[in-house]
Amino acid sequence: MVAAAELSPLRAQFEQPESSVDYADAKLVVDSLIDPSTDTAAVRRELDTWTKAVQGNIPVEATARDRLDALLKTLYQPGPWNQGWPFTYDLTDPLGKNPTNKRLATYLTTRKGNCVSMPILLVILGQRLDLPLTLATAPSHVLAKFADDAQQAWVNVEATAGGFKFDSSYEHETGITPTAIENGIYLRPLTPRESVGVIASTLMEHYAAQRDSDALMAVADLALDANPKDPVAMVWKANAYYLQVQDRYVRRYPKASDIPLAQQADYSRLSGENLAWFTKAEQLGWVVKTPEQEANYLQSIQREKARRGQ
Repeated sequence: MVAAAELSPLRAQFEQPESSVDYADAKLVVDSLIDPSTDTAAVRRELDTWTKAVQGNIPVEATARDRLDALLKTLYQPGPWNQGWPFTYDLTDPLGKNPTNKRLATYLTTRKGNCVSMPILLVILGQRLDLPLTLATAPSHVLAKFADDAQQAWVNVEATAGGFKFDSSYEHETGITPTAIENGIYLRPLTPRESVGVIASTLMEHYAAQRDSDALMAVADLALDANPKDPVAMVWKANAYYLQVQDRYVRRYPKASDIPLAQQADYSRLSGENLAWFTKAEQLGWVVKTPEQEANYLQSIQREKARRGQ
């Protein structure tokens, strides 16, 4: 079990003023909590190298959009700036089942990413280039948002492809409900501290896999303090209560009636909180992904593999 003191570096990230949040710092804190052997100095050197590579592609008197285009070119188009080896979506792990693939060090080494690592690297480099880039979410997906002065609007940057996408495309493809849009839980440009909550989602996933309900609860609470409408954190918090029910009662007592009278109130409280947090997420527009949606997504991955000849 993780001691509360071990989460102090993450807590410090959430306590930063909005203007002081550093996405690279936040991501490296999260990755180091998951894997203490993470070589943060090496990752920072890589980030420095990529920042310089992007700067080499920025034209004189560039606008913010010019700088964004240079960033996308550097990462996604083969050329001397990336040794002819661009960053691409990892078609071998389309659902992000391997948590190692969500770490920044892995992505920088393999140059194969997912909808967690790819937008996070994009906003990290964007921040270093003074670009108005931030994170946003859709169901089971993370994207970037760019504040386009010319259009006077936020533009979606789909980091898994290095291009742009309309809100309507995400709504259709990921099953975003009208209620979710009305409540602002998806496709909204997040503040820096809210973005730290998104970055911390892999840590919640990690603690859930370890069945460390207390640590999972602590991280979910940090994310919810930053963004009370974070549906991912809500669902992880519900899962933390579920794990507590399982560990404290279900595994010990075959039937609920076997639970000692003195502990029944706690059992009822934890069970109630589990349901309450799922209900709260559902009321805001969160829905469980259907098997059909997942099957359609996997079919699109197979089509993309065929297109690439993989």
